[in-house]
Amino acid sequence: MESIGEPWMWGTFFALVVVMIAADLFLLGGRKAHRVSLGEAAGWTVVWIALALAFCAGLWWWLDGTAGREVANLKAGEFLTGYLIEKSLAVDNLFVWLMLFSYFAVPLALQRRVLLYGVLGAIVMRTLMILAGAWLIAQFHWILYLFGAFLILTGIKMAWFADQKPDLDKNPLLQWMRGHLRITPTLEGERFVVWRDGVRWFTPLFLVLILVEFTDLVFAVDSIPAIFAVTSDPFIVLTSNVFAILGLRAMYFLLADFADRFVLLKYGLAAVMVFIGAKMMLIDLYKIPVTVSLAVVATLIALSMVASLWWSRRQAPPAAQNP
Repeated sequence: MESIGEPWMWGTFFALVVVMIAADLFLLGGRKAHRVSLGEAAGWTVVWIALALAFCAGLWWWLDGTAGREVANLKAGEFLTGYLIEKSLAVDNLFVWLMLFSYFAVPLALQRRVLLYGVLGAIVMRTLMILAGAWLIAQFHWILYLFGAFLILTGIKMAWFADQKPDLDKNPLLQWMRGHLRITPTLEGERFVVWRDGVRWFTPLFLVLILVEFTDLVFAVDSIPAIFAVTSDPFIVLTSNVFAILGLRAMYFLLADFADRFVLLKYGLAAVMVFIGAKMMLIDLYKIPVTVSLAVVATLIALSMVASLWWSRRQAPPAAQNP
């Protein structure tokens, strides 16, 4: 499949990813368990967004000098649109993480390690799925229509079940683990496995880790087709995805205390899925410009967030509104 990515660009990007993962591991939250403060999470969220924008600017500058202004504008727009889509859809993933930690009563100070492995797992799974998706589209163009139909159905399903909370007690994967593994009754710090009298026991934190990785896989299946509606260039698809994922830990700690205020965000995300699905279905009849896609996605997310804050304030008791 045709791509702007040259070997040195791929190598530079992967080297940058290794550096950013190391920074996420050793700087955000440190190597010891502790509660990440709101200011720390906000600061790192700004850093991750700034890095993505800097990468986009660098990509535009390089293409402007080598391929021309038109190509530079197109690819930079595709990157920004893909980044915004994946970042927005990742928020839904964060809410699931929050639900899992709440269900297992995992304190914020012990969530750092699970989130780190969750992000690493998401990067690996999405990389493999993006490469597979790029190959499939190159071999079978008609699969874009399947992706589009899948996104539309996913968006409708997301809106239909937006107010329903999943019952984790009935989760098949969790039931299987509880029936086949020795589980300690309480958390054991950040450890996933402990040994007692020569017998291996798994901690509740291990169950959380497996469920986090499984939800990463589920959300990847939903979100990967969305980016292919914007561009089929593997370099743009992968870089926008990875940059969106790398800042998830910081964003999670930032949103942990405010998740209940974005009650209508799921409807905005559902609308984004339907729009992207429709864009993909129309790809051979009319190609919606990247700038229009970026504007529509940004508007849908912004409107759903503003509406959520308005709705949350309206539902709050009078004392909470006017302290």
